Amino acid sequence: MHYPRVGVGVVIRRGDDVLLVRRRAVHGAGTWSTPGGHLDYGESPEECARREAYEEVGVTVGEVRFRAVTNDIMDAEERHYITLWMEGEHLSGDPTPVAAYELSEVQWFRWDELPEPLFHPFANLLAGNSYPRDIGLFAGTG
Repeated sequence: MHYPRVGVGVVIRRGDDVLLVRRRAVHGAGTWSTPGGHLDYGESPEECARREAYEEVGVTVGEVRFRAVTNDIMDAEERHYITLWMEGEHLSGDPTPVAAYELSEVQWFRWDELPEPLFHPFANLLAGNSYPRDIGLFAGTG
């Protein structure tokens, strides 16, 4: 029997840019998304977002706030995640693929120039397939 897992994605902003990673050797390999990972036992979503940002790409984020939840079913991979989407401003650190075993690239993108393909949960968030639906993630709307 399969059960949903809880993931946390962290949208890291720097002005009008968002920090994305290209996933590798994990489900969704080859797709672009934000840093993120599994919520650990006893950890708050804010703590998880900060930890994943540092562990995956070596950056520190400022105050982290909740943005949305997505219900992400990936039938081909037999995975189901409830993803808690958090957001924070880049404070320090030069983004680099610290967790090179699970990501191959790290890059800043403008919201109107996002790369393809996008990781299913991140695509759900951007398409408004989330709770709440109108989250105003894009620059100038949040």
